[in-house]
Formats: sequence, C-alpha cells, structure tokens
Amino acid sequence: MGTTATDLPRARGLAATWWWPKPQVGNTHPGATSPLGMVSACAYSGAYPTGYGRYTKNTEGVPEEMFERLQASGFTHFQQSGTGAIRKYYNYVRVTPMVQPLDVLGEAWPLHDEVAEAGYYAATLDTGIRCELTVGAKVAVHRYTFPEHGSARVVVDLSCGGLAIEHGRTVPLRAQVEGMGQGRAQGTVVMEGVPLSVYVDVDVDSPGWRQMLWYDRRLIDGGTRLDFDSIRHTTLRPFGMLFMGPAEPGQTVEVRLGFSLRGCDQARQNLERECGGTRPAFDAVRSRTQARWSEHLDRVQVEGGTPARRTVFATALYHSLIKPCVADDESPFWPNPGPYAFDVCTMWDIYKTQLPLLAAIVPDRAMDLLESLIRVCEEEGNFPIGYRMARGADRFFRQASALAHIALTDAHALGRPGLDWNWALVHMVDDLRRLYGEDFFEHGVVHPITHTLDLAYAHHCTAQVARALNDHHLADDLEDRGRQWSNAFDPSTGLLRDSEFYEGGKWNYSFRLLHDMAARIALAGGDGAFIDKLDRFFGFGAAPVRQPGRRPRAAEMAAGYALNRFEGLNNEPDMEAPWAYHYAGRPDRTAQVVHGALTWQFGTGPGGLPGNDDSGGLSSWYVWASLGLFPVAGQNLFLINAPAFARAVLRIGGNEFVIETSGHRETPIGVDGIDHDPPARYVQSATLNGKPVHATHLNAATVHRGGLLHLRLGPGPSAWGRRIRPPSLSDPSMTPEEER
Repeated sequence: MGTTATDLPRARGLAATWWWPKPQVGNTHPGATSPLGMVSACAYSGAYPTGYGRYTKNTEGVPEEMFERLQASGFTHFQQSGTGAIRKYYNYVRVTPMVQPLDVLGEAWPLHDEVAEAGYYAATLDTGIRCELTVGAKVAVHRYTFPEHGSARVVVDLSCGGLAIEHGRTVPLRAQVEGMGQGRAQGTVVMEGVPLSVYVDVDVDSPGWRQMLWYDRRLIDGGTRLDFDSIRHTTLRPFGMLFMGPAEPGQTVEVRLGFSLRGCDQARQNLERECGGTRPAFDAVRSRTQARWSEHLDRVQVEGGTPARRTVFATALYHSLIKPCVADDESPFWPNPGPYAFDVCTMWDIYKTQLPLLAAIVPDRAMDLLESLIRVCEEEGNFPIGYRMARGADRFFRQASALAHIALTDAHALGRPGLDWNWALVHMVDDLRRLYGEDFFEHGVVHPITHTLDLAYAHHCTAQVARALNDHHLADDLEDRGRQWSNAFDPSTGLLRDSEFYEGGKWNYSFRLLHDMAARIALAGGDGAFIDKLDRFFGFGAAPVRQPGRRPRAAEMAAGYALNRFEGLNNEPDMEAPWAYHYAGRPDRTAQVVHGALTWQFGTGPGGLPGNDDSGGLSSWYVWASLGLFPVAGQNLFLINAPAFARAVLRIGGNEFVIETSGHRETPIGVDGIDHDPPARYVQSATLNGKPVHATHLNAATVHRGGLLHLRLGPGPSAWGRRIRPPSLSDPSMTPEEER
C-alpha cells in the first residue's frame, strides 16, 4: 500500500473539496523490515525516493515514471519509508544474483511475481532467479534459487548508494573490503554525507564456489583486500566482492549480512547472534521476525469493519512501526551501551501522531528514542529536528523548532521511568535558544511565523516539566514566554500573520491545537467566527476541486493554494486541524471531516495512500482516527470521536484500553450515505468504566492505565460534547472530566 501513484475512487461530498498540493504517491516500499529495526532489504531500481519502484523525483502532482517497468539491478538495505526529498539517500550494500558476466552489473531486469509480507520480500528476476529476502534487527538474509548455469554468481557492491535520479547518488569517500576465506568477507564504507562508517560482515553458503574481489567490474584474481583512502565523484569506480560457481537447477544460495555502525567485529557478532549456528538461517530469521511483527501488531486489535477497512488499518499500523530505526549499542559517537535511534526523518510530522502511538504500544522503545535524542543533544549541542544516518545539510531546521520537547513532556506526564529528568530539563532549556530560538527570546516573534508557534509551545511544554521538578521560577519564566504564541496571529483576520510557509499557507497552519485554544478562539472572534473559518477551510458548501495531474503548471498550483483549503491528508501540516472543532463545541464537525478522510482518502492496493506516508506519520493518523481517539501531543490529552470499528483494544504495557460502540454501522471505503444507509458517525453519549463522560476529551494517563470507553453512536449530530471544552491554559477549570 502506497508504493505506486495514488489510485482512489473519486471523492464525493466534503472530501471532494480538499486540494492536494504534494505528490500523489505514498512513497512506501514493500521490502523486508523488522519492527523499528536497523535494517531493511528491498529490490533496488534507483527510483525516487526509496530506491524501489518506477518514479522519478517530484514535489507536486502525479509522479512521473522513470522506468517503463518494475525492475531491479539487485537488492539493497537501509531504505527510507514514505519520505520525500531528503537530499542524501541510503540504499547501501547492493547484492545482485547473476547468470551474466560482471560487465553487465548495474543493468536492471524486470521483476515478476512479487510477494510482500511483514519481514519478507520475494520476486523473480527476468533472468529466472527467484530472490527472497528477510531481515532481523541488525541482519539481512538473502536466498537465491538459480536456474541451471555453469557460472552463476552473487555480487556484493559496496560502492552503491543513493538513487539513480539527478543529485541522488551517494558516493563512498573511503572504503575497505577484505576476503576472510571460506565464504566470508568484511567491508567498511564511509558514505558521503554520513559522518560514520557502515560495517558489514558477509557470510555465503555456496559450496564449491570461488570467492574474489573486484574493481571497476574486473576480477582481482588472488587479491584478498582492497583499500580506498580517498574517493571522489570523478574517481569512483564500483567495487566489492563476489562468489561464483556452477549452479544446479533449483540450487539455493544463502547470503547472510550482519551490519554495525561500530565496527566489523560487532557486525560479525550481530550476525552470529541473530543467525546463530543454524545453517541455512533464512527460515529461522524469517520466523523470528514474523513473530516480532505479530506481537507488535497484536497490540492494537479491531473488530468489525469491512475487510478492506481492516486491511488498510493493519497496513497503517505496520507502516507506523517501521521507523525510526533503533539500533541498540550501535552509536558511533558515544562508546557506552544504550539505544541509538536514527532515521527520525520527518519529526515535524511524526511528533503529532506516530510518537504518541509508539508511547502507547511500544513504550520502552519510545523511551529509547527519547534517550537517544538527549544523547544526540549532548553530542551536538541541540535537539535534532530530523536525525538521520546522513546529516549535515539534511537537518531541515527551517521545517520546525523544538519538537523533542513535546514528546519529552508527554513522557514525563505519563511517569515513564528510565530518564534522568533533571538531565533532560537542562537540555530542553538550552535548546530553546538555538537558531530561531534566539530571535524568539529577544522579540517574542520569529519568521517563518510557524516557528513562533513551535517555540511558544515548546516553552509551555518545558515549563510543565520544570514545575513538576519544583523549579517554579524557571517554570514561570518559561510559561510567560509560552504565552507569546499570540504574537503569531493577526487579530484582524484571526489567522496567522503573513509570512513564509513550508508546503502550505497560513490557513493550513492556523488551526494547530495550541495550549490555549480558548484564547485562540477568542482572538478569532469567538466560537461562531472560529467555526466559520474552519468551515471555509474544510470546504463546507464549496464546489468539488480538481487535483493536480502530471507536471502541473505554476498557475494551476497557485490557484490551488489560493483556495486556502484543507490538504486532505495528502500533506501533514494541518493533520490535527479537524479536531480544532472540539474546542469550539462542535465535535459533530470533527466527525464529518474525519469520516470523509477515512472513507475517501485511503484504500487497499499499491495506490491506497493520498500522499507521502512520511516515516509513518500519515499511517499513525489513520490508526488514531480509526480508533476514535486523537492525541494532542504535549498536553497529555486525547480527544474523542466516533471510531471506524465496532470495537477496538489498545494494549498499553500490561493494560488494555477498550473502545466499544453501540449503534455502529459498517461503512465501506469509497462510498457514502448517498449509496448506503447513513453512517453512524456521531457520538450521542459516552461512558468511561460505566460513568458518564460529557466531555470530548480524556487525560492520556487515563487511557494508558486502561479501561472501557463506551460510545453510543448515531447517524445525526447530538448535544454530546458541546458544553464542556478540552482544557486550555487560560481556563484552568477545563480539566479532563475524569479528574474532577
């Protein structure tokens, strides 16, 4: 799902008025992955942006095809998941099974009979070689079934990196390759833009085959080691190792690769730990990884719903658990044990949806991520906005500011163990003055204007941690600065001030769920004026729009942006905006928008995503929206809405939070009430553990402790949730009802 251009039924109703500015493709890949694991493995064509597929780089409209067919020149590792342009791309250590001479290495062959399962990928090359891949946390295992041939071979290319698009190649700067005898070899590569080395230990089961090094597609007979002290774009020639010999019909060759960021010895240890003494190891590694996936996916269960809706939900949950990569004891920057998280690629998207999901269903891993971010802050002097294996110019500091503070505050409010919170607070406070933070400190406003909202919110979040640690003077100062969010708004319009905006306009960013929504709504002129603006933004009463096609013209895009319209989950800046209605006493409007998105913006099949999945941020939105909950990151809060399933269970540690409904009606994807009975998309009443809930929100700690939320649903709006609003800083009486 999401591997090809968006292919969804034409939207009807409200969803037909939403406009998509970003590429209409999910940018996911079907490769083998392990839950939050370090390694992935997939067919490599060089296409944008994961290395899999047929598309070239695009930033808007329907993606253009780079190749006429689905093809691969081999199989690589460390793919992105659902991202867009990130400048430096992975796809390291290409393994290519061949029955042709080494001269044609790099040629791509058509792919047939693909199979994708959690932890497993398979395809047949046009050469007749069946290729199967599986991975563990730090290893990949390939199994190739060859046709009869007198000189079959498996070629490992350590020079491969990046993509086949313009400016997409990633060049090795230094490298070492060494044959270790008996089907074993080791390699070390320092890739361009990557301030660390990638180490690999290769173990091949190929009885009777020769093992050789090669350079510039020429074999090095008798050589056992290659060293490259300095490589440049102009001097790069491909290099690596190969294993070659005769193949009987149906003969299999297993290639085991252990990876590390700390050294070849550790790569070897990782290989032995996960593959053990079992030879061949493919089935054992695959079985363990599939068991890990089953255990992770089992933490959210749903009942009811159509088969298609359940398929989309399960796939969304799977995509939510691929990134970030967490490599235990692999940090190349600090020598002590501990988690090292990389591929935190789109923090500006995932902090709203994916990080709260990880905190709920894999709390230990969520804390590992936060510990890793604090260690990165120690090493580099600031919290990263995005943290990847390839860094430098890819930091995307213009995207957002001070996002780690939000996740840290939620973790502290939930009482998560494992962090020294005084240690964390020091870094949180120091980080508030970096980059745009200095201007915010001096002037209370900064452009791009969205950074004013980021920094005000981060000051508010940090104040909560400081107050809990009894540093009241610091907390008061931070809270005062947190109130400067209002400097970002123009009172005459009730919207953000004119400024630069990344992927959207001031309407897309004007309805973020701030820490003082009561004051935000008052600034807009009160409930009525605020709701009117939201209604205009979401297209109530508007005509359907036409989505951009291939190579949309500048005038077409300008006209689309001028609509000032919700981006319909094609992009993430306004993904929390549907729940802004809750704060104005109109949860029924939230229900209409979310129902439209769940019905028309997602589907089964390769074209089932409306836009980039962005490391799981979009998929996590789908999971929460389907459950009828939405996390307000940084506020220890969940907002309630009608779920898409009759019953759901969220397993949080040893607790279960159950969402049950009465009056639920099944709603197929891609149809609406015009074709079927009207959906029961409105909450009529609610109880928590048998007690009435009249508000549209719950404390996150309540959800994490477990319990039973029962929602009575109906086809029409009700009075439920209109009187009691979610909490706001300027109205401390608005606390979650279950705490009163």
